[in-house]
Amino acid sequence: MMHQIIDLLSSPWIHDLSPFLWKFPEAWGNWGPGGLRWYGLSYLAGFIVAYYLLLFAHEKNRSPYGKEDVLNLMTFQILGVLIGGRIGFVMLYRTEEFISDPLIIFYVWQGGMASHGGFIGVILATLWYTKKSYQSFWPVADLIASVVAPGLFFGRLANFVNGELWGKTTNVPWAVLFPKAPDFAMGIGRHPSQIYAAFLEGLLVFVFIQFRFWKTNLWEKKPGRLGGEFLISYSLARIFGEFFREPDASLILGISRGQFYSLILLIGGGWVIYLAEKRSTDSSKFSSK
Repeated sequence: MMHQIIDLLSSPWIHDLSPFLWKFPEAWGNWGPGGLRWYGLSYLAGFIVAYYLLLFAHEKNRSPYGKEDVLNLMTFQILGVLIGGRIGFVMLYRTEEFISDPLIIFYVWQGGMASHGGFIGVILATLWYTKKSYQSFWPVADLIASVVAPGLFFGRLANFVNGELWGKTTNVPWAVLFPKAPDFAMGIGRHPSQIYAAFLEGLLVFVFIQFRFWKTNLWEKKPGRLGGEFLISYSLARIFGEFFREPDASLILGISRGQFYSLILLIGGGWVIYLAEKRSTDSSKFSSK
């Protein structure tokens, strides 16, 4: 009996989670996405949390943007995340397929979103929003940076539920057998790298950025710096987490595409911080005259 218990505990758990919270009845036929998917709900949860965090910041006098402004801002951000995430996925991770068939951008039923593309979409959406509303870009960018991480957290959990973006092979006690993995039939366990990413890119980054937002005056004294710190903290978390994730596309310079794109994002974050510090210094010199 003891041997059986030990064997059971040492055997990788077989991933058997459904990507659907609710599936359409068979009588409806094979229509649309087939039902209510956890992945779609993860985006909804991220947007809802971001909305209430922005309202809370306004209530605590950490943001000048009330309910109406937040609704307008969120509309732009949702478009930026969805469009940028999709375009980023096909261009960054399915480059050859995109070149041969650019229409794959519209094959959304096949899945595929990229966080790096989503970031670009959010930046462009923020630029668009601030231009339309005659507001300064950097303070708005800092506000957005303070509420992005929950969406990353929920999204990575949804990746795990979907049994996609699995980790590298391992024999750790918490290894998982993913049915979609090529070596599933061989009983080879893999890192649940999606869970690692949820806590690294989502929870850890969220705690850090919230601490910086609430315990410092960066948002007021050095607009843009918080956004730069978010880019750097996310990049570092992503680069580290990628060591446990099985690359789902060809390598670039011997590293995964996620790490390569995160290095670019890391440099971008440093540049944003440099600009924030420079603006702050220039402003101090100007005000002292």
